[in-house]
Amino acid sequence: MKKERHFLCIDLKSFFASVECVNRGLNPFTTPLVVANKKQGSGAITLAVTPYLKKKGIKGRTRLYEIPKNISYIAVNPRMKLYLEKSKEVVSIYLDYVAKEDLHIYSIDECFLDVTDYLHLYKKNDYELALDILKNIQKKTGLTATCGIGPNMLLAKVSMDMDAKHSPNCISKWTMEDIPSKLWPITPLSKMWGIGERMEIRLNALGIFSIQDLALYDQNKLKEKFGVMGLELWNHANGMDSSCIRDFENKKQEKSFSHSQVLFKDYYYENTKLIIEEMVEVLSSRLRENNYETSSIGLGIQYSKTIGDGFYHHTKLEIATMKEQIIQETCFLLFDRYYENLPVRKVSISLGNLSKPLGMQLNLFESYEESKRQQNRNKAIDEVKLKFGKNSLLKAVNLLEDSTIIERNKKIGGHHE
Repeated sequence: MKKERHFLCIDLKSFFASVECVNRGLNPFTTPLVVANKKQGSGAITLAVTPYLKKKGIKGRTRLYEIPKNISYIAVNPRMKLYLEKSKEVVSIYLDYVAKEDLHIYSIDECFLDVTDYLHLYKKNDYELALDILKNIQKKTGLTATCGIGPNMLLAKVSMDMDAKHSPNCISKWTMEDIPSKLWPITPLSKMWGIGERMEIRLNALGIFSIQDLALYDQNKLKEKFGVMGLELWNHANGMDSSCIRDFENKKQEKSFSHSQVLFKDYYYENTKLIIEEMVEVLSSRLRENNYETSSIGLGIQYSKTIGDGFYHHTKLEIATMKEQIIQETCFLLFDRYYENLPVRKVSISLGNLSKPLGMQLNLFESYEESKRQQNRNKAIDEVKLKFGKNSLLKAVNLLEDSTIIERNKKIGGHHE
């Protein structure tokens, strides 16, 4: 019988704003403070607001001019170095309780802990251990944290997002039995972890408006529409998640190809997709050059420094591939699923779980002849670029103003003798 697991997802409440308050000897629950780049004037986006302001209806990411005139507040500039130092302090507290292999740092203010193998050691249940950790964070750093508990990482995260801030001691625990009454009623879809606004629009077009709608939808149709990510969405809607923290550590050690790019200005949805398309082109060429296929695709987005946030997510393919179109479509799906309509300054793509191809990959919508023609086209393009330089053959989109591939090709050596 499979061992029941116990995951904690811990989030530092209003992190940037709370750190600023603690640093000034102020109480974030009684102080109207916002963190924003004051040099940008009233159009600056608030990176964080104190719990006091949240109770007054002020959201964490809003522009200063949108704060009602009748609400007085203190505006302070962001200090990322200070926040990183505080984050490290909190991580060191987690490591007092669990080994490094059972800790996953999800973001600067949020971590997952697998405490399954520690409950017997501490002679506590998962709720009691979570309470102990939160009290220790408060005592040592002055920061308030919220915690979600679940039998997998998904339910721990969603219970934290949806319930913890309203629960006694800022702790919420969900079990598999809670799925119909707590997970399924979630609407709109973008309130659910892992469904962004653009993915919500695509699901709405299928008549899916709540997590229950998604859970009861035909999983085969979701797979047909979104590939393996459609199955993952269906699994998550039914509270199923096989992710293991130790898998993240193993991912870092496996052979992979990766590519990242720091952007020279703020990019948004359409021009970021252009950058993703160009990066996939480079990585796909590298796969062909080394005769590798990939079955694990990851996309990372880092927002502007004024935002100080971003994401990295990956998905596993059922069949390994070196096809540029499949890799590109998968990256676009990840982007649609997690992008938050914020200014982008860095894009990273990784292709993992590399293997040598066992044969030509076919699908129901492509004949052997078409697949062979595409393979020959790619080979011809690669040979031309190898002989005459990477800028000798370009797509029309590479000539758009926001394209960066021509300049990057020059910097990394666009011509091979």
